[in-house]
Amino acid sequence: MRAFDQAQYVASIGKLSQLPPTGPPEIAFCGRSNVGKSSAINALTGRKRLAFTSKTPGRTQTINFFDIGEGLRLADLPGYGFARVPQAVRAQWDRLVGGYLSARETLAALVVIMDARRPFTEHDARMLDWAQPLGRPVLVLLSKADKLGKRERSVTLAQARDALAARGLRGEVRLFSSVTRESVDEVRALIVGWADAWNAEHRHKKTPGKGE
Repeated sequence: MRAFDQAQYVASIGKLSQLPPTGPPEIAFCGRSNVGKSSAINALTGRKRLAFTSKTPGRTQTINFFDIGEGLRLADLPGYGFARVPQAVRAQWDRLVGGYLSARETLAALVVIMDARRPFTEHDARMLDWAQPLGRPVLVLLSKADKLGKRERSVTLAQARDALAARGLRGEVRLFSSVTRESVDEVRALIVGWADAWNAEHRHKKTPGKGE
């Protein structure tokens, strides 16, 4: 297992022209503003402030990259679904995130974080619609699962799995809590597996941006 607790910040970019050179496979994290995306990344890496949280929806408008080491990188995408920001900011989000998802050759998988109490909102559905043609595995993390009762957990998980399958997306759904660390080890294993699969597939292909 890779040393998630040794994750290192690489860069923050607000324009596609600023993207770091392609290198190791990247696992992209996305979710609605204030859904707990940064907290999930911090829980997975065992760090308190690797990814910064904000109480102001829409404040972070950059893609932040973190190296895990041994051929794996995380990409923290800006939150979506914010209502109290100018249309120009939303358009910038579309250009930045849409451009990254559609053109980043080293994108190995996508983690979509949803609030377990209100999953598959209109904005979440739009995100999954963007993911469908990419052909990458998708992991839906139902965050704040510690706030659900036993019956709610079972029903929510089943409904989320059905919703993912209905979109023809290959991937997984997990209940997740950054507070209790539920599913942290499982998610780490999934991420490593997808990165290893990407590496195996591209082992004999030349990666753009590397040492010409």
